[in-house]
Amino acid sequence: MDEHVLLQRITVNPKIFGGKPIIRGRRLAVEHVLGMMAAGDPPETILQGYPWLEPADIQACLAYAHRLVGHERIEPLPVESPS
Repeated sequence: MDEHVLLQRITVNPKIFGGKPIIRGRRLAVEHVLGMMAAGDPPETILQGYPWLEPADIQACLAYAHRLVGHERIEPLPVESPS
C-alpha cells in the first residue's frame, strides 16, 4: 500500500489523548502500537487485542514513525572505553 494512503489512517483530534496521533479517529495512540511492537509483541497479538484494528493500521504506525524520525537528528550516546 502507498505510504501516503497509509498515513491517511493516522489522525489527530485535540479531544483525544491531547491531540496525539491516533489510528482512524479511535482511542488507540500510534505510540501505543509502536510501544507494543518495541516490546516484542507480534502484529498478530496486537490485532487480537484490538479486533477493529487492521494490518494496514500497524503499517501506518510504522510509516508514521519512519517519517517522523526521518526528520530528526539523533545523537549517539557517548560510550567511554574501559581503561
